[in-house]
Amino acid sequence: MGFVQQLAKRIPSSQNLPSLDDISKSKERLAPRLTFFRRRIRLKGNSSISIPLGVVLLFPCIVIICILILVVRHPSSPVGVIIPSGAPPAIRRISEKYDKVFVTGCLEPQVDAPRANAAFVVLARNKELDGVLQSVKSIERHFNRWFHYPYVFLNDADFNSTFKETILNHTSGSVEFGKIPPEMWGYPEWANEKVAKEGIAKQGDAAIMYGGMESYHHMCRFYSGFFYKHELLQKYEWYWRLEPEIKYFCDITYDPFIHMARANKTYGFTIAVKELKETVPNIFRYASAYKRVNNITSQGLWEMFLEEPPEQPKDLPRDDPNYKPPLPEEILKTDPGRGVLPDVDPDAMESEKYNMCHFWSNFEIAKLDWFRSKEYEEFFQMMDRSGGFWMERWGDAPIHSLAAGALLSPKDIHYFRDFGYRHTTIQHCPANAPKSRQLPRPPHLERTTLDEKKRKEEDEYWESWDADKENGVGCRCKCDTDIVDVEGKQGSCLAEWVEAAGGWASP
Repeated sequence: MGFVQQLAKRIPSSQNLPSLDDISKSKERLAPRLTFFRRRIRLKGNSSISIPLGVVLLFPCIVIICILILVVRHPSSPVGVIIPSGAPPAIRRISEKYDKVFVTGCLEPQVDAPRANAAFVVLARNKELDGVLQSVKSIERHFNRWFHYPYVFLNDADFNSTFKETILNHTSGSVEFGKIPPEMWGYPEWANEKVAKEGIAKQGDAAIMYGGMESYHHMCRFYSGFFYKHELLQKYEWYWRLEPEIKYFCDITYDPFIHMARANKTYGFTIAVKELKETVPNIFRYASAYKRVNNITSQGLWEMFLEEPPEQPKDLPRDDPNYKPPLPEEILKTDPGRGVLPDVDPDAMESEKYNMCHFWSNFEIAKLDWFRSKEYEEFFQMMDRSGGFWMERWGDAPIHSLAAGALLSPKDIHYFRDFGYRHTTIQHCPANAPKSRQLPRPPHLERTTLDEKKRKEEDEYWESWDADKENGVGCRCKCDTDIVDVEGKQGSCLAEWVEAAGGWASP
């Protein structure tokens, strides 16, 4: 009984509990306040559809709250300080074990410093003049207005006077125009031209990209094994390749040739992507054969171009709950599948398989002595004699890349991460370095634009560059926003390069 009495004392008395009358009176007092919001409003004058006034008033409030959330979460928002300080940076740093960015941000260009023995190389035709002008104006604005490196223009035909005069008006460095001799362009004497043309026609019928264009096959072969042999390039040690219709987005305020030589680099790239498999189905067979025949051991770069081997199942320990003891030998002998050879992967060579990665060679800065070396020449001759430049659509990009994989090491390669570059729909554009590493931008009024107002508008566009970010490396970059950077797309090989270069240095 004592327990029941104590429990009764703890239960509140009926005087403290609200009665049903009290509850109904409180509802009556609250009802007039809510009646205003319950009023229904017709969507149109004669419409039979109506909605409560409260919903109408609540909707814009929800919209405003959503906008505020988006503003706060935007990476360039000054309100971003509410993000915890322990959050990882937006730009990840790459290990500097083998390679590092030459210059973070901007420098004062050393206009009077010694120059490297180098030139821009442009392969173009007369009809591509507009695209060439776009490229020349871009590289002049962002780099060559300070350094004045020469240009070498090459064509399998003669350049006309219009092309030459127009180019001379747009360049700040000296210019040479050269014609590619027949032995560097077209079919070699040892090739069966009829068979080669049939191979190209079949690729066109199969809708392989550029596969049916005879001139494209000749261009890839020329850039793979002949451009560096042209008489106009014999005097140069370095080259920077320019393609028609390209764009640069960042100011390059240092001399990449001098820095490449100083760091003992051989080859530089800014974009690494995967090749279309149907264009190079057998290229890896011959590249791997060259490496094997010449007894070449990888120096660490070859692995960048290999698929990850599949993981082999591990034997479980006996105390593992999922462990299953093997079947007796007398039972295994009766297994019809026992002793059968495993399936052979037709794309694998020496248990290695090409992952289709390559340095995108329409931009490259490289030491010409490497292309002229005995080892590279032997590599090219083996690839050339296979017929892959006609029977398949081998590009110079995988040729250069696989040769580098076999003959060079990661320390010989430089990733121009600070260069903003676009060709067609593929773009790499870095984030700008912190403000402390930026410098005021000197104006550059294009002298060939006669309209004074238009000249200023062209220059003013570059005056407001993108916001800086933590771990950014660019100098006054202003990126195109109509496409996603290649590093954010499927098919990028940045991860493969990072792995070869030593891994990520930040989360």
